[in-house]
Amino acid sequence: MGVSLKDIAQRAGVSLATVSNVVNGYRPVGERTRQRVQQAIDELGYSPNLGARHLRRGRTGLIALAVPELTNPYFAELAEIAISEAAGLGYTLVMENTAADREAELALLDGTRQRVIDGLILSPVRIGREEVLARTAGGPLVLIGEGVYDVPHDHIAIDNVAASHAAIRHLVAIGRRRIAFIGATAGGDRQSAHLRVRGYREALAAAGLPYRPLLVARTDAFGRLDGRRAMHDLLARGDRPDAVFAYNDLVAIGALRALAEAGHRVPEDVAVVGIDDIEDGRFSAPTLTTIAPDKREIGRLAVRRLVARIEGAEVAGPLSVQTPFRLIRRESTGTPGG
Repeated sequence: MGVSLKDIAQRAGVSLATVSNVVNGYRPVGERTRQRVQQAIDELGYSPNLGARHLRRGRTGLIALAVPELTNPYFAELAEIAISEAAGLGYTLVMENTAADREAELALLDGTRQRVIDGLILSPVRIGREEVLARTAGGPLVLIGEGVYDVPHDHIAIDNVAASHAAIRHLVAIGRRRIAFIGATAGGDRQSAHLRVRGYREALAAAGLPYRPLLVARTDAFGRLDGRRAMHDLLARGDRPDAVFAYNDLVAIGALRALAEAGHRVPEDVAVVGIDDIEDGRFSAPTLTTIAPDKREIGRLAVRRLVARIEGAEVAGPLSVQTPFRLIRRESTGTPGG
């Protein structure tokens, strides 16, 4: 037979109500009393029934993380962090793949699954501020990424413009002058791509370098194949760059492949920098210099903020956070180093 709250109360010498307050977090309990209850819990090996607890509070204990590309290693690594953080807070995190589809993002936003999940962490690509403001569904929402700004919801991202500045400054510092960008987009899609191009152009100007439209390559998507195609296209234009800043690491890895196929040496002929610090970049040949966002902080903060909203904790109202990033120098721009 399992250990009950009554067993814990008897072992700790406190009331059943006090044990319930400690286990469920209903009311503050004095530190010494809390320690006695916790000691009894540890000695008896008590494990709370989280499902029953959530049901008593009218919740499911499920939260969702919706991303545009489930196969992208960046989102896989972020999901692993978020799943662990959610479990530590007594929640189960389920994954949603929107495939960067507008209708899929809207379906999640309008609460189609709201009876199943207690809250949503969403990385939007195809929807913008107006769609988020028009949301009528209840349930807490936390936004991650760069798709939507200035809305009454918690929003966690990196500063894409500053990240681009860091990449270009590094390339300029190692003597590169014809710096290309791979991963530009047309229209309003992928706000992060527009921000990274903006940072790229600003950093070129700050370094006294001209902006050359022929050194900017558009892509329809942001995978290895897209980077490979775009790099071949850049090389075919005749004005070979001596450096490439890619929208993300997957695009950069594709560019590395194209450069090898064309007989160009990296970094001697062309240096390459990506963004995301995915594991693939640590094993590419050469290894990839990258802008590394703090994925652990993004995942941790997104989950904690969402759970605080679900549980009605007294938290400040909508939080907009730009998490840290750093440049990690590897073989694709010269001697590896931190």
